[in-house]
Amino acid sequence: MLISRRKMLLGTIAGFSLPRSSTASNPKHTLRPAPMSVRWGRKSNRMSGFLGFNGSVPGPELRYRQGDQLDVRLENGMEDGALVHWHGVRVPNQMDGVSILSQEVVPPGGHYDYKFALPDAGTFWYHSHYMSYEQVGRGLFGPLVVEEHDPPVVDHDIIAMLADFRTSADGMLDTDFSALDDFGREGRLGNMTRVFLSRNSVQKGDRVRLRLVNAAIDRVFRLDLGGIAGAIVAIDGMPLETPTQLQPLILAPAQRIDIIGIAETEISFNLRNRNSQASVASISLEGQNPSPDRSPIPALPKHNLRKPGRISQSLELLMRGGEGDRNHSGHSSWAFNGVSGLPNRPFGKFRRGETARLILLNPTGFSHGIHMHGHHFREITDNGTLGPLRDTLLVASGETREIVCVFDNPGRWLLHCHMLSHSADGMATWVEVS
Repeated sequence: MLISRRKMLLGTIAGFSLPRSSTASNPKHTLRPAPMSVRWGRKSNRMSGFLGFNGSVPGPELRYRQGDQLDVRLENGMEDGALVHWHGVRVPNQMDGVSILSQEVVPPGGHYDYKFALPDAGTFWYHSHYMSYEQVGRGLFGPLVVEEHDPPVVDHDIIAMLADFRTSADGMLDTDFSALDDFGREGRLGNMTRVFLSRNSVQKGDRVRLRLVNAAIDRVFRLDLGGIAGAIVAIDGMPLETPTQLQPLILAPAQRIDIIGIAETEISFNLRNRNSQASVASISLEGQNPSPDRSPIPALPKHNLRKPGRISQSLELLMRGGEGDRNHSGHSSWAFNGVSGLPNRPFGKFRRGETARLILLNPTGFSHGIHMHGHHFREITDNGTLGPLRDTLLVASGETREIVCVFDNPGRWLLHCHMLSHSADGMATWVEVS
C-alpha cells in the first residue's frame, strides 16, 4: 500500500494567555478547528492563514484528574478533513486519531466523539493528525494536562507551549507547505518563535511547576531557563524516579519536560543557536512571596505501567533519505527499512504484553524524533540499564539508539518521525499488537 504525499501529511502528528478549562470530573468539551487570524505582540495588523481550535492558537487547555474520562466532540469547521491525536496518552486504538490505522477522517461539517479514560497523570497535548504537517504548522494544537490524585504542592502550575511559524515577506503566515527543501533537510523551520504561557507573572519565591511542550512541526528547541532554581521531575509526561538537576534542555518536536522550582528572578526562556542565545519569553515577578516553600522537591507519584519482561524480539528500524542520501528504494525523500510511507505489513507484530527491543539506526545527515503511538518505552543506556519512560526519542545524525517497549495496548499503532515534514514525506510505519 503506497500512500500519497497528501495522505502522508497525517504523519504526526500541533506574551499570551492560554484559554483555560476548569478541572472537573469528566467535563465535556467541544473542539472546533477552523480558519482564523491572530494579532500577536505589537503587530497592528492581524495575520491570516492560521487554523485554530475554538478560535485560538493554541487551542483551549484541557485539564483533568487521573482516572477521569475525556469526553470531547470534534466538530470540523474547515474545508478539509480533521482528526485529533492525544499525544502521549495511552488511548484505546480507535481513539488515537490516525487515518487508515484507527479512524476515518472527519469530513468538513462532520463530527466525531472522543471518549476514553485517562490512565496516567502527566503533561500531554493534542494536535491535528490529518495533513498534520500543514495543519499543526498553521496552529492546530493545544495542551492536555492530567493532574495526579495527589499532586505536588506548588503556587502555580504553568504550561509553556513552544512553537515556530514561517511568515512571508508581507508579514503574513506563509501557507505554502510544498517547498521541497523543507522535506529533505531539517524541515520547515519558522522565522517567528512563540512561547505560549498559561500565566505571565509570579511572585519572587513562588514554587512553580513548568510544563514545557514542543509543539513545533520540525524545530528542535535548545532551551536554557533563567531565574528558576529547581529540578526536572518528568519527561514526556512520565515521572522520573528521582528529580534530576535542572540543566540546559533539548526538546525535539512533541517532547515534554516538567520542572518544579523556585522563582528567584524573572523566569526567562532563552533559546540557544550555535554560539548565540536569545530570550524569547519571560515570566515576570510581581511582588514577594512572604513564606516561600523551600523544602526538597519530591518525586511525582509513580505510574502503574508494566515493567519490561524477557525480550522476545529484536527489530531494526533503519532510517534513510534526505539531502545527500538516496540510498533507499522508497518513492519519497525518506524511508524506514527501504519503504516510504505505511507499508502493507506492519514493521512488527506483537502479542499483548510482549517485550521487544527496537534498534533505531540513523545514518542520515539529520536528526529524527521517533514517536511511538499508544505506548511508552525506555532507552537502553550505554551501561545496559534502562532510562526513563518516554514516548519520543531524538536520534541524532549518525547515532544508533536502542529502546525496550512493552506492547500491551492492542491495535494498529503508528511509529514515525515527529519531524512532521519527514513523516509527511515517507518516514512512517506501523506496528500491530494482538
